[in-house]
Amino acid sequence: MKRFHIALAVADLDASINDYSARLGQPPQAVVTGTYAMWRTGQLNFSIRQQPERSGQLCNFGFEDDDAMGFSSEVDINGIPWERFSSVEQDLQVILTYGVPVHPMPTEDDLIRN
Repeated sequence: MKRFHIALAVADLDASINDYSARLGQPPQAVVTGTYAMWRTGQLNFSIRQQPERSGQLCNFGFEDDDAMGFSSEVDINGIPWERFSSVEQDLQVILTYGVPVHPMPTEDDLIRN
């Protein structure tokens, strides 16, 4: 699977989680209280980091690609960082960095119940 990745800085993590969960129609797969949240949909890997001084700014673009070997990052011609990683690599990094598990993507039944 290959998903487009967007990472944004936000001022208020809790308010942003509520807003983006409504926009994406599902809860995040990982939440680190006061710091980080990440959603996966069929086509998108979207994460936010609480950084009030950078609120609304892009952190990076990239691709979650299950064929990726490890993690890579490069800067494009406009100075925008692009990352490439597998879902397994990202899940491990979330666990190692924040100590929280990444939950599986919700199924259609999960979304209907919520």
